[in-house]
Amino acid sequence: MHAEIAQFLRYLDVEKNASTLTIKSYREDLIDLADFLLEQQGKTALKPDDISPRDLRGYVSALHEAGYARTSISRKLASLRSFYKFAQRQGLATTNPAKPLRNPRGQRKLPHFLTSDEVERLLNSPPRDDVLGLRDRAILETMYSAGLRVSEVVGLNDGDIDLEEGLARVRGKGRKERMSPLGRFAIAALHKYAYHRERSPKEPTGKTAPVFVNRFGRRLTTRSVARMLEKYIQLTGLDQRTTPHTLRHSFATHLLDRGADIRSVQELLGHKSLVTTQIYTHLSTANLKEVYEKAHPRAKNAS
Repeated sequence: MHAEIAQFLRYLDVEKNASTLTIKSYREDLIDLADFLLEQQGKTALKPDDISPRDLRGYVSALHEAGYARTSISRKLASLRSFYKFAQRQGLATTNPAKPLRNPRGQRKLPHFLTSDEVERLLNSPPRDDVLGLRDRAILETMYSAGLRVSEVVGLNDGDIDLEEGLARVRGKGRKERMSPLGRFAIAALHKYAYHRERSPKEPTGKTAPVFVNRFGRRLTTRSVARMLEKYIQLTGLDQRTTPHTLRHSFATHLLDRGADIRSVQELLGHKSLVTTQIYTHLSTANLKEVYEKAHPRAKNAS
């Protein structure tokens, strides 16, 4: 099999113009597999068709036992699939034993979120005595109140906001629309910002005019909101991992912590799949477990 691997690596170099690093990674992955199987089977040589899906499952199990990360195992499997596709095209193999193997499921990281007190500090940080401060406060209140993505908040038009009803028409991913409720603090912040905007001759008007604009009257960009948030993170001393999306994570986590059902949170976030929303149940459970371990007299961490 080493001869076939060498042929594949030459193909990557000459025909695909792959980088030196890419070729090195493929070589290490494939030689590692060949050496492992030669040792397992007690042979001195192997051909690509000598390897079965069962052999590869044993190899993957050995990688798990050796402590390889899921991403490393997935990369090795990708190398095998690419090699066997080449081998089949060249008549070096009749089947692809790597094809039925699934990549190991990645461990999803829990999203970073702010506590209620931290959100309060952040929302109160913009100044109240100038229009840009009022704008920033309205943006942050709206994002947290409705759980909006940063692209959704900058995409809001004047015609999308109904302050009397406390609703916002939001265009999410794929231009899918949903109605998002606005809390009283967000409504109050939007009212104050709208009052000062109306007094500025630079501001565009009409239902299609953007709600949130820069000092020149143009629609804010997502990057502008990110920079604005960075300023208030520095001011309040909050966790540097905090991004605009953190407010969305915090919104969902706080709702579930206070008894909201997951289907309602799914609708509010505009998630197509419930699986996407379920990450917040894990986060909420982790938070409850921490509280339990600190408070319960029989918990391991209770004092």
